Amino acid sequence: MPRLLGVDIPAQRPTAISLTYLYGIGRTTASKLCEQAGIDPTIRAKDLTDDEVMRLTNLIENNHMVEGQLRRQIQENIKRLKEIRCYRGLRHVRNLPLRGQRTRTNARTRKGPKRMVVRKKGLKA
Repeated sequence: MPRLLGVDIPAQRPTAISLTYLYGIGRTTASKLCEQAGIDPTIRAKDLTDDEVMRLTNLIENNHMVEGQLRRQIQENIKRLKEIRCYRGLRHVRNLPLRGQRTRTNARTRKGPKRMVVRKKGLKA
């Protein structure tokens, strides 16, 4: 199982697919990386030589922000939005959808499971 930037990539999958296991690299970026490194994207990751793995690692480190560094930057951006109290920051604080979706119905992913509203029993006249 080859290891790139501290992440084990699956050995049985094609190289272009295996690279997508790195946070911040999708299918298109993975294909471009293989092309730049001069690697056939269809060969299995287990068949990569040490030289090819090093070329991929150097390309990713020099040209792309991935894994911990990318996660840290995203968290800092969210923290900044919260601190300046902008609309998006307040939506993050309240754990509601950020991008204009409706909240009267749907939005269950963001709001969590339904909470039952318990009504008080009133006295009948």
